[in-house]
Amino acid sequence: MPTLVSEQKAKVFADFGGKATNTGSIEGQIALLTERINHISKHLQGNKKDFSSNRGLLQLVGERKRLLTYLSKHNLTGYRELIEKLGIRK
Repeated sequence: MPTLVSEQKAKVFADFGGKATNTGSIEGQIALLTERINHISKHLQGNKKDFSSNRGLLQLVGERKRLLTYLSKHNLTGYRELIEKLGIRK
């Protein structure tokens, strides 16, 4: 299962964090976690007994949830725009 390559990560940070080098932005981190979650979810659809990847997926979801909570407390409008743009929390 290949992970996201640096070009894909740079594109995600450029789309959500402002610049490709702005890796510390909360929005960029949440977007990157969402990409990783989607990637692992696709992997698990074909490999249902891959329990270590399932555990990793749950850890990523928890991390994203913590970052989303932080963003909602500090920048509510940015939070609402981000979840709409990413298509999470319908």
